Amino acid sequence: MKAIDIIDKKRLKQELSKEEITFFFNGFLNGDVENYQMSSLLMAIVLNGMSDEEIYNLTETFIQSGDVLNLDSIKGVKVDKHSTGGIGDKTTLIVAPIVASLGVKMCKMSGRGLGYTGGTIDKLESIPGFKVNLSEEEIKRQVNDISLAITSQTKNLVPMDKKVYALRDVTATVESIPLIASSIMSKKIASGADKILIDIKVGSGALIKNVHDAKHLSDLMIKIGNRYNREVRTLITDMDTPLGKAIGNSLEVVEAVSILLGRDKDSYLYKVCVKIASNLVSMALGESLNDAQEMVVQNINNGQAYAKFMEFVKRQGGDVQKLKISDKKVVIRSELSGVIQNVDALKIGMVAASLGSQCEKEGDQIDHSVGVVLHKKNGDFVNRGEPLCTLYVGQREDYLDPLDAFEIMPQ
Repeated sequence: MKAIDIIDKKRLKQELSKEEITFFFNGFLNGDVENYQMSSLLMAIVLNGMSDEEIYNLTETFIQSGDVLNLDSIKGVKVDKHSTGGIGDKTTLIVAPIVASLGVKMCKMSGRGLGYTGGTIDKLESIPGFKVNLSEEEIKRQVNDISLAITSQTKNLVPMDKKVYALRDVTATVESIPLIASSIMSKKIASGADKILIDIKVGSGALIKNVHDAKHLSDLMIKIGNRYNREVRTLITDMDTPLGKAIGNSLEVVEAVSILLGRDKDSYLYKVCVKIASNLVSMALGESLNDAQEMVVQNINNGQAYAKFMEFVKRQGGDVQKLKISDKKVVIRSELSGVIQNVDALKIGMVAASLGSQCEKEGDQIDHSVGVVLHKKNGDFVNRGEPLCTLYVGQREDYLDPLDAFEIMPQ
């Protein structure tokens, strides 16, 4: 079996066998298949797609490349959630303590930011002292004790995905439905949860740009879950505009706390988090969706969700009171009066990244204190000279102008 023959077969839109997929991807992990050969196969997959059977086999190959967590020692149903990523997406920081406050066990492995999208681990690391690397025993003990642990992906959990993704990130092969499905589901299956909720973000600020592709991805992930006897639910949510008002690590932690305190109940962020949490509670406890939603809202209103967040942060060594936010602010004001037609998520994400909120190249250090806070949303009227957003600026002085992100209909 030769790598070049497998590349050529996929170039010709032919189905790869399980043996060919295993040979090629294991060869890449072991160093027998070169980066340029894997790049060629990935691009062929992007252009020509994969059959369901190929996707199942690729997912299995990913899972078998490393360890699989055994969570049997954790009492009760274990749930997990994953978002396909977006600008200002801090849902895990809000949803996880809500469901844990209701006794639902959540053991979650999260990632760092990719491109312009912020990662949950980056946000948690903005909390001084917070420990993001937990051992398997620490994870199990903590979930049994307080129903919640969030940690970075262990070194030996799906190592193949880490290596393949690093190459996808620099070869324009990230936005491939088969590769996204295998990447996400291999990690979710290997993480050991019984029930999984996938939040598929759609729009300019997400990997998935249209509803058609989102539905295709949803179907694939549900089918993969069925293969492993895992209940998988999916939600398709909007990412044309940033999720919430804050974009930037420390700023997003502050906004997450605000939502947990029951503020901004009319915001899209609050509604999305309630929807995700309600589905997880429904899956874990066997409640109807309506009853689960009542339980979720009650625990936000009575302060138990916020208390669980604070308990979780303290357990992992963090101190929210020491959170650092830049004291250097730049207020961006509207140059005309009118109605805001759109706040472009991707452009706002690029502005935040240019301030230093994300790593733009290998070796960069994240500045957790910087970011953007929006003062206006779609449909709002703005007067000339009125603030559109505030930039929290760090050391960088060559950041992008956010005015391009606001589409305003003059009146």
